[in-house]
Amino acid sequence: MSKGRLLSGMQPTGMLHLGNLEGALANWVKLQDEYEAFFFVANWHALTTMLDRTEEIKRYTRAVATDFLAAGLDPNKCAVFVQSDIKEHAELHLLLSMATPIGWLERVPTFKEKQEQLHLETVSYGLMGYPVLMSSDILIYKANAVPVGQDQLPHLELTREIGRRFNYIFGDIFPECEGLMTEYAAMPGLDGRKMSKSYNNAIYIADTAEETETKVRSMYTDPLKMRKTDPGHPAGCAVYNLLKTYGRADMHEDCEAGRIGCVECKKRLAAFLNDRLAPIRERRMELEQHPEKLDEILAAGAEKARKVARATMVEIRAAMHLD
Repeated sequence: MSKGRLLSGMQPTGMLHLGNLEGALANWVKLQDEYEAFFFVANWHALTTMLDRTEEIKRYTRAVATDFLAAGLDPNKCAVFVQSDIKEHAELHLLLSMATPIGWLERVPTFKEKQEQLHLETVSYGLMGYPVLMSSDILIYKANAVPVGQDQLPHLELTREIGRRFNYIFGDIFPECEGLMTEYAAMPGLDGRKMSKSYNNAIYIADTAEETETKVRSMYTDPLKMRKTDPGHPAGCAVYNLLKTYGRADMHEDCEAGRIGCVECKKRLAAFLNDRLAPIRERRMELEQHPEKLDEILAAGAEKARKVARATMVEIRAAMHLD
């Protein structure tokens, strides 16, 4: 490999929002020039929480792939594909599950969090074994680097442990993968909480300019600013927090000085966001109008990924005497 190899993916559990764009996608667009990069839509992972809504997974898979490309991922620089198109992920998942102690999976913090969040009486193997499938996604490409958020670090450490255990038993095949921490603050939503699909407080990449303006008008602002001339207070103001995340807290200065009211401040934010999203929306519209183009890109990305995955599986089968 002339460059290091990088892999990352997102689950198609809903439409992607500004938090996904600025917290991950924008970083991926930069990294595609620095690595041999593979980016995938993790539709098998989505089954852990959406098994009764598989038709939604199918719909969101195309929407997420469209957002990947609209955000700036270039199929000439990286592979963009759907997880289930590469069956080798599932084969490696099965083999690695034989070498992964259950105790390792029970210690993963996100497993316990999801169990409580979803109020599950029974836990499927798929949910518990989610980190093993994630490890397979990474190890099958022998990825050196994986862009992750803070909450994914335990999964990445488990991937390293599984890779080391496999190497100890069967010989050195998998390299150590390093986490590339995304340097971006959590994106505040319309209500001031972290932007999330589950909170219904998100501005989506697919939203129109008009929808974005409507959502921004609904944002929570300073309750102490009763009149335009009252000084605004940044603390607790969702508009200010979103501007600050973008490094544009200066756009709130007139509000703090009592020179403008909340309505004008929201107009400024909406205009800023629409300028940011305009080229992305243009690319997204083009892909939606020509769905065959998306199909071609995903098929080409899958072919590139499959070539690497198959080569890795040849090594693994030979090491395990399964060839």
